[in-house]
Amino acid sequence: METTERADIGVFGGSGFYSLIENAREVWVETPYGSPSDKIALGEIAGKRVAFLPRHGKDHRFPPQSINYRANLYAMKMLGVRHIIAPNACGSLKTEVKPGSMVVCDQVVDRTNGRQDTFFDGPVTTHVSFADPYCPTLRPIAIDALKSLGIDTHERGTVVVIQGPRFSTRAESKWFQSQGWEVINMTQYPESYLARELQICFVNISLITDYDVGLEGMTPVSHHEVIEVFKSNNERVKNAIGKIVAGIDIHADCSCHHALEGAR
Repeated sequence: METTERADIGVFGGSGFYSLIENAREVWVETPYGSPSDKIALGEIAGKRVAFLPRHGKDHRFPPQSINYRANLYAMKMLGVRHIIAPNACGSLKTEVKPGSMVVCDQVVDRTNGRQDTFFDGPVTTHVSFADPYCPTLRPIAIDALKSLGIDTHERGTVVVIQGPRFSTRAESKWFQSQGWEVINMTQYPESYLARELQICFVNISLITDYDVGLEGMTPVSHHEVIEVFKSNNERVKNAIGKIVAGIDIHADCSCHHALEGAR
């Protein structure tokens, strides 16, 4: 299952990002945890080797609860990736976090169930710290990149991750809102935590596509509407990713690269 292919930075996202990478070529990467969601596109951005993987598959064949997150993350590890940028479409739980804005999350709340969310099932018990889920090195780079492009940017926020594929009830949404959380999504867990177990720096960019139904006066959103808003913002997200990639020092050390120290 070894691969000779190499990349410095990984990107998870929708299929619209393939044009992000110049002269991309696709490769299959088989892992001990099965196949990732699709072929991985390899190429260069800002002189750095970048690997792109659509987390749902090119044709969106894997709903959030069915994604093989372990294979996706481990495939990046096999390529030598040490930094991952993870944009996704999200709903807003606060009126001031408006559709079209972007949130560089600093916290995550897991409300999923039954997902395979660790590489450490034994025999050695391993407890990895996840107090601060997102990379302290990549987050400032992402914030600066978004602001430099004139994007309405929220420098921090908590994303609550629901199981899916259904959207929340109004009662659930109001509960999440009452906790003071900003963003709702279906894929940031266990994606973010598995990166930590693999000692990979990981940053999320939440593109706000809609207000969640718990906010007063909001009508239920459809999946089609979410995708349409995401598509209309593809160019802005791609520009942001390019800026972030350019700002990453691929040789710099980070606490994320030492996540297993003291975990056993």
